[in-house]
Amino acid sequence: MTLEFTHATLGQRVLFGTGKAAGNVAAELDRLGTTRPMVIASASGRPLAETVLSGVASVLWWDEVVQHVPVKIAERARSAAAEHRADVLISVGGGSATGLAKAVALTTGIPIIAVPTTYAGSEATNVWGMTEDRSKRTGLDNRTLPAAVVYDANLSRTLPVGLSVASGLNGLAHCIDSLWAPRTDPINQALALEGAWALNLALRGIVIDPGDVDSRERALYGCYLGAVAFSSAGSGLHHKICHVLGGTFDLPHAQTHAAVLPYVLAYNAPAVSDLAGRLATALGYSPDAAGEHTDRAGLDDLPTGYRPDRASAALTALQDLYAAVDAPSRLADYGFTSAGIGDAVERVVAAAPASNPVQVTQQGITSLLEHALLGIPPMLEPPSLAELTH
Repeated sequence: MTLEFTHATLGQRVLFGTGKAAGNVAAELDRLGTTRPMVIASASGRPLAETVLSGVASVLWWDEVVQHVPVKIAERARSAAAEHRADVLISVGGGSATGLAKAVALTTGIPIIAVPTTYAGSEATNVWGMTEDRSKRTGLDNRTLPAAVVYDANLSRTLPVGLSVASGLNGLAHCIDSLWAPRTDPINQALALEGAWALNLALRGIVIDPGDVDSRERALYGCYLGAVAFSSAGSGLHHKICHVLGGTFDLPHAQTHAAVLPYVLAYNAPAVSDLAGRLATALGYSPDAAGEHTDRAGLDDLPTGYRPDRASAALTALQDLYAAVDAPSRLADYGFTSAGIGDAVERVVAAAPASNPVQVTQQGITSLLEHALLGIPPMLEPPSLAELTH
């Protein structure tokens, strides 16, 4: 095996400890030498944030937090930060709170201390995103990478099971998308597979016992690894689809990721059989169990390296997890309709990375969205030589 790749690592402090959030936030404020914190937390999340920041003298609490970070809200938050001369941003909450802090940091350079209460993973990336005029723009900027992340499993123990599952599957989407994203490399893939392993166990455990600290810790660990891999590997087809659905149709972020993920896996897995087999193993399913001795009739004409058993194992493993945790499975449940498919397809095809393992076509994405709309079980289709992009 010959390895040749370039891997970029982002610099960030991670403080992980159950029951340690308040002390760790205070320590990071001292380390940064900041004295004028602006706290970003939704109104519903403020009571939880106050338990972490009871000893912090903030100059402003900002609670206008909306998913997909509308540009107008970002501009108001930036103005407020300037008016109050904030020198550090403390975000407490899920991806929306972290995303707004990033939008402020993008133009001000104010450092962020992120305190996640969900499994979104945004806190571990330098990716920012904002919406305007039914379009979501994303980009990379190191100013938006939080200087420190404070993980405390106690802060997610009260997250309802349904939201925990959707958020955790959003984290799993980071893992899976990273396996074949534009800048993927063996390090990203190793992190992503470890993250997938952790999230598989964590979500099953949370459904059985929502208050189980070990499962909550494992979920935070898994989502962090997936986000680190994603930040380095870049945004793959899955995230391009979900950004269109969220930014254009205002679908809920985590649930959209969860509902779409099996369909993108089915779309790509046949073209990357080895990676699919490793993913199946990470999710607790042996590739051989899906048919190591599959009837070879007709398979000799398929692309070299195509292993239907491995692609099938990956999809079966993911579907088994989805069944165990009662995962979101239909975009129709979150406001998407067939009337939006044409618009969505055009936007996705235009945004899709050229490096996707399978060529992204209007026909393919139309079929994917039609199935995801109604929760029709995804089907594996062997790729043709013409459809393979590398």
